[in-house]
Amino acid sequence: MSGFEVITLTEAARERLGEIMTANPDAKGIRIGVKNGGCAGMEYTVDLVDEPQKGEDKVTVPEGTVYVAPQAVLFLLGTQLDFEVTKLRTGFVFNNPNQSSACGCGESVELTPAEMTPEMIRARELANS
Repeated sequence: MSGFEVITLTEAARERLGEIMTANPDAKGIRIGVKNGGCAGMEYTVDLVDEPQKGEDKVTVPEGTVYVAPQAVLFLLGTQLDFEVTKLRTGFVFNNPNQSSACGCGESVELTPAEMTPEMIRARELANS
């Protein structure tokens, strides 16, 4: 593990990542990101990765790799990725310190970009080289 990771994964998220990778053996991992949409302004995205994109941050665990879309890094910095199964929904949960609010349905969020310190920038450059 490097000294800098944009996100961390809980055990439940790691297990689900492993299930996704087993079901999709040609995939390189999953990509998380954000997009404009929903009543609160932004939505989280989770997609299979066929080919990594240049400049993506990634977190590799034994179960697989999570890529972070470059334009989402400041919105996801410090996020803990979890996975939950409830009566109402099954899916990844983003425990994000940059989230300032969410809509009632929980599908849309308001995010404030994090500010990276010079130390964080250097650690990220080292981790991605």
